[in-house]
Amino acid sequence: MAQTLRMRQIGLGIATFVVAIIFILWSPRRREYQPYSPSISTPVPASSGRSFGPDYHGQSSPADINRVTNSTLGFSKIFVIGLPERTDKRDAMTLTSSLTGFNLEFIDGVKGEAVPDKAIPFGKNRDNLPNTYLGSWRSHMNAVRRQVLSPQFNGLPKNDAGQWRIPPIVEEDLESALIMEDDMDWDVRLQSQLETVAKGTRALSGSGSTPNSPYGDGWDLLWLGHCGEIFPEQLPENEGEPLYSKFFINNDKTVPPLDKITGLVDFKSHPEFTRWVHVTGAPICSFAYALTRRGAQKVLFDLSVDRLDANFDNALGTFCRNGGSRKGDPTGLHAKCLTVTPPVFFHHRPKGLIGSESDIVDHGDESQNIREKGTSENIMWSARNNIRNMLMNTKMESQF
Repeated sequence: MAQTLRMRQIGLGIATFVVAIIFILWSPRRREYQPYSPSISTPVPASSGRSFGPDYHGQSSPADINRVTNSTLGFSKIFVIGLPERTDKRDAMTLTSSLTGFNLEFIDGVKGEAVPDKAIPFGKNRDNLPNTYLGSWRSHMNAVRRQVLSPQFNGLPKNDAGQWRIPPIVEEDLESALIMEDDMDWDVRLQSQLETVAKGTRALSGSGSTPNSPYGDGWDLLWLGHCGEIFPEQLPENEGEPLYSKFFINNDKTVPPLDKITGLVDFKSHPEFTRWVHVTGAPICSFAYALTRRGAQKVLFDLSVDRLDANFDNALGTFCRNGGSRKGDPTGLHAKCLTVTPPVFFHHRPKGLIGSESDIVDHGDESQNIREKGTSENIMWSARNNIRNMLMNTKMESQF
């Protein structure tokens, strides 16, 4: 529901320039990891069961990585942000996630007009942050705030039955949460993808053999869905610096072929069907990201309590480049962010009226045009396009 569509329409040329001057990276230990070839092959029905869907429980070693296949994908909870009146999007997200094998909780999106002027953080006002961006920022902040707060009942009113009427954002202190927008799509084989992603995040964060999270400990933010991303060494301020560590996932058949993949990385200079887990460079769009408790606390401070320097997507990217501070600034938050490229979540353009696709973008003359088939970039076995196949247990259809 956020501004991501508008950001995508700026164009890769402008986007590359913008991200090259806005963000500053956190620099981890520079250890080099050998390329990793995943053991997960293209899933096909077998007598032992399919390697995707609600009945899939992982096949990784060490076995605790298989926690990524649980009903919350290895996180404490999964939050989806969207306007409550867009029941069509909620229906689609609920059905698709249920068939894939995980559960969602919806966070009501906020319209910018509903945010009082006094509640806009220092650094921004309604003149330089339009309502569409303002509503997106507040919606994401509500999801982040829900993650970091513990139950507090003192002073809250009760209903006629004597039950506490708890505001939805004053609920729980979570170890981690995955936050996504309400028009997301993913591969039917998402859980098996996340098994290899978790091996990468563990390697890059230097986690021990028994981390609390299946994704390892020590990271603040894991960027799983974006419009495009570059490697941190491509940023001008990192010119001449040693290469950052990357975790290679080779021969990943859930990655589109080179003539279909999109993004900011020069994919053609690498072997086909390669995916990476790497230190965050300059991602565009906040399609889907996970936060640890510590990461959520940092985001709430950096993008609300302290100030707000940009619309949400760009501000979150700035946060990931050393907490919005200059590189090496000892007063910065030193956010530890990791990204998956190409992403495993992407915006879905559904079939139907093009004008119904977005809550913030005016498609003009094309609004009444009909899209005959839904589409999602960078997703091979689109879960949204395979709903019928998952329901009927028939062969999955690839987009490419």
